[in-house]
Parts: sequence; C-alpha cells; structure tokens
Amino acid sequence: MEQLLAKHKKEQRELVAQITALKKQALKKTRKTVLSQCADLQSSLDARQKTEVEQFELNSTDNPLQTNSDHANAEVCSMNGGSLAQESQLSGATGSNVESEDVLTKNGESNENDTEEITPEQLLAAMNLETPAQVVNDESTPTQKPKKRNRAKERLAKRQAQEEAIRAEARSEAAATPDYRAMEAETMNRLMESRDLELYEIQPDGHCLFRSLCDQLRLRHNDNDVTVEGLRSTAANYIRDHRDDFIPYLFDEETMAIRDVDEYTQELETTAMWGSDMEILALSKVYDCAVEVLTAGGAPITFNAEGERNRLYVAFYKHSYGLGEHYNSCRPVN
Repeated sequence: MEQLLAKHKKEQRELVAQITALKKQALKKTRKTVLSQCADLQSSLDARQKTEVEQFELNSTDNPLQTNSDHANAEVCSMNGGSLAQESQLSGATGSNVESEDVLTKNGESNENDTEEITPEQLLAAMNLETPAQVVNDESTPTQKPKKRNRAKERLAKRQAQEEAIRAEARSEAAATPDYRAMEAETMNRLMESRDLELYEIQPDGHCLFRSLCDQLRLRHNDNDVTVEGLRSTAANYIRDHRDDFIPYLFDEETMAIRDVDEYTQELETTAMWGSDMEILALSKVYDCAVEVLTAGGAPITFNAEGERNRLYVAFYKHSYGLGEHYNSCRPVN
C-alpha cells in the first residue's frame, strides 16, 4: 500500500508540473480550453487512483491491511482536496503572487513522506489566475468603456434651453401687456359707427395718406382725375407758396433747427416720404374743404374747419400695422 501511495503522490506532482506548463503556454484566446483540459486531466487521474485503491482493498484479505487501506484512502482524499493549504499559507505570508515555478520548487523540496499535494484549483489560486467558471463569467460579461462626453451636444442643449427661457419670458410679458392693437381697432370702430362710417383699407406703402385722400376726393367731390403724384405736387406747391405758415411744422427736434422748405418739398414730390399734418392742411386749403382725422388716442382732429366743400374723413392708426403709423379712408355706410 505504501508503494501505491508513493506512486500516487508522484503522479500528482507530475500532473501539477504538466498543468503548470500548460498554463504558461496558454494564450488569452486559449485559456478557457487549457483550463478545461487541466480539469479533465485532474479528474481522470483522481478517478484512476481511486479505482486502484479500491482494487487494492478488494485484493487485500488481512484486517490490518484493511485498516491500512482505510488510512490510504484518507490520504488520497487529502491529496485531492486540500494539498495546497500549506502553499497558500506561504503565499499569504509573503503577500505576493506565487508563480508556478515557485510552487513546483517548494513542492520538490518538501519531504517525500508528506501526504499533502497541490490540486489544480489551489495552483490556479496561488498563481492568481481565474478558474474556468470565472473565465466563462468574464467572457460572458464584457467590460463596457465609459461613454465619452459630447461637449458640442451639451453646448447646443444649453443654448437651446436659454433660447426657450427667453421665448417663455417674452410670452409671459406679452400676456401681461395690454393688446393695444385690439383696443385701437375697437375704439376706431365705435368712432366710425357714431358718424355712420365704415373702414376702407388702404395699402400700407408710404403713400397711404395720399391714397386715402384720393379715395375721399373721388367719393365726395367726384374728382376722378386725382392721383397720388398729383396730390404730392399740389401739396408741395402750396407749402412753397405759403412758407411762413408752415415754418413751425419744419422744426426738427433732433437737430434743434428749422428744415429748409425747398429741400422738404423736393423730397415730398420725388420720394415715398410719409405724409403728415402739413400735407393734410395744404390739401384742405387747396380743395377748400375740412379734413377730419379720426384717431383712437383722443378727439378727432379737423383741418380747415371753415372749408365750404364736402368734408373728407380719414382714420389714423398707430398700433394696428407693422410699418407703424397708417391712414385709411372712411366711407359712408351703405
């Protein structure tokens, strides 16, 4: 029986050396296969040695030898189960990873009568390598790299958030601001209803005052030959002929100076300069009629109230049009 046990210990040492050599030659891609092969070698050796011990027991007829076989069986179990306990303690004492050559050297220097041998699992633990189960788990759950920050996307999101905040603030302010356009339209409608008038829309193109007066002269004075260009020239000529009457209108508050009459009238005739009170007064004098301007900001303004011909009606809007101040014609209700 002692010879059998010695043979088994030698086989275990040789298997450890073989496993160590296989582990050294294993690559990352073949590690799983090598570990599986090592486990198969260990299982095959354990099964064969167990069979040999059982066969020896069957052939034994002496009771003392039976006792010795029981002892041998216990020693085989100790070889297969915990033969690396001593090596693990040595590794823990030094605090470093044990390479396979160190394990073999220590095992070779130990007493041949020592019944503890190194198992493959303990060898792998001493070498700080993964067991087959650990390799499978590591390969099934690949490590995910941390996601790289997209700073351009973050800046865009921040800018969009700021723009949305500005729009929300503008909407809030608009909701709290009175609707001057609606208020103006309502007031003008009441003014025209009180005079049996209705609104006639004029195109907002810079000539709105002159187009409104053209519509009124055709409607109330039957002057079908009147044109925008003709009204501009008529107003310019009247202002030039009555300079002293219009000097107060030509005072420029920005420059604190009086604008030249000839310069002003030339611009009036040759450009789409907006018409003003000066042109209304000049044309009311030329056509000998009163011109009543309806406005939502106060009482209607009448130019040349002593005029003898039919009165003309225009509506002045300050908030209802995108271009700013605007004139419309006021026709009688049919």
